[in-house]
Amino acid sequence: MNAITENQSYSAELARRDLGVVWHPCTQMKDHETLPMIAIRRGSGAWLEDFDGKRYLDAVSSWWVNLFGHSNPRINAALADQLGNLEHVIFAGFTHEPAIRLAEQLVALTPAELTRCFFADNGSAAVEVAIKMSFHYWQNRGMPKKARFLTLQNSYHGETLGALAVGNVELYKTLYKPLLMDVLTAPSPDCYYREAGESWESYSLRQFAHMERLLAHHAWELAAVIVEPLVQCAGGMRMYHPVYLSRLRDACTRYGVHLIADEIAVGFGRTGTMFACEQAGITPDFLCLSKGLTGGYLPLSAVLTTENIYGAFYDEYTKLTAFLHSHSYTGNPLACTAALATLDIFATDHVIERNRTKAAYLGRRARELENHAHVAEVRQCGMILAVEFVKNKARREPYPWAERRGQRIYRNSLQKGVLLRPVGNVVYFMPPYVVDEAEMDLMVQVAADGIELATCD
Repeated sequence: MNAITENQSYSAELARRDLGVVWHPCTQMKDHETLPMIAIRRGSGAWLEDFDGKRYLDAVSSWWVNLFGHSNPRINAALADQLGNLEHVIFAGFTHEPAIRLAEQLVALTPAELTRCFFADNGSAAVEVAIKMSFHYWQNRGMPKKARFLTLQNSYHGETLGALAVGNVELYKTLYKPLLMDVLTAPSPDCYYREAGESWESYSLRQFAHMERLLAHHAWELAAVIVEPLVQCAGGMRMYHPVYLSRLRDACTRYGVHLIADEIAVGFGRTGTMFACEQAGITPDFLCLSKGLTGGYLPLSAVLTTENIYGAFYDEYTKLTAFLHSHSYTGNPLACTAALATLDIFATDHVIERNRTKAAYLGRRARELENHAHVAEVRQCGMILAVEFVKNKARREPYPWAERRGQRIYRNSLQKGVLLRPVGNVVYFMPPYVVDEAEMDLMVQVAADGIELATCD
């Protein structure tokens, strides 16, 4: 048996073993009766390789986490060095240099008012931390009625119960509603629904009027508003203008309500600036970070907050004001080291500037799809680009969700060596920042082929 045949045999064996014991996330496992599970052997740059030697361009950064390519030499070297010193230590009563340095750098990178960094394990955990901190702050300040949260229609903040409650994508939320706290929901500023000829700014301002009214009527009972700045990612890569954030910050300050910015998906350069809030010139009360924080290497999240909020918890133990929230792997040294190596690449390689050139190229290529008979919109925010395909372009009538047209694109893209994972009827690109023009050409072409295949009947 030659090497290729052996690898193919082993790949099939891994897939068989996987389906015997593993339950995969965000997956109807029955699909894999006809959709082969792909066992990945290695990754390099923007590419993944399976055991058959077939390569896949990772156009979605493996669920939006990978920034500087798979098996990045600089991050690898930093982790190898840290492995020889410390893998983990309890983070209550103990500390270590990687966590301290990372907190210092995050505080330095974010707005001046954000002076405190609380570490957690993943994006959902960061949202849980932020909403608990906000609620707890008002309790400690003697305002117990401020216990509700206000979110945006079509928002997504994670899958744990608190994070799920403050999200609004019904696909994820509906079944679990009996388990969730009650929240208020404002109409989204999603500019896909703007009138013909209406600008993103005008529509976002018009939509803010709804948020203003809810804040005016409910400020007395609201702890915080939570939003995904600029892009509602899991909600279909829907986008809005920074002016909405500016108005929201002003209103939250006027009404005495916290603002939680969930930059888990959009932080670290995805929207064209290091953090999306920069484009509105605002400082949230809580900034949630994860995904790209470690360059896609290890689970880690951080919540940045203000000295005022930190001070509300700082007192004698017997006052029972402490924030008693913990994760076993809080501040893990290896994860912090990966994050430090990631931030070092930002600091030395002019990443944001280079991404502007790449984003412009990707946008030019993708906008060629606007002429397709079933493409309603091509939209972009920095290194996030989305193509919305529809049943009827003139009426923007979507295809029924049960037809799963996006899965046709997914299957076709894998056959052609590109990992695309559409969100419903939206094909999107969120590639690692190491992607080059030829790879972007391939992404767009495979997406175009997939849309043609998915809409031909």
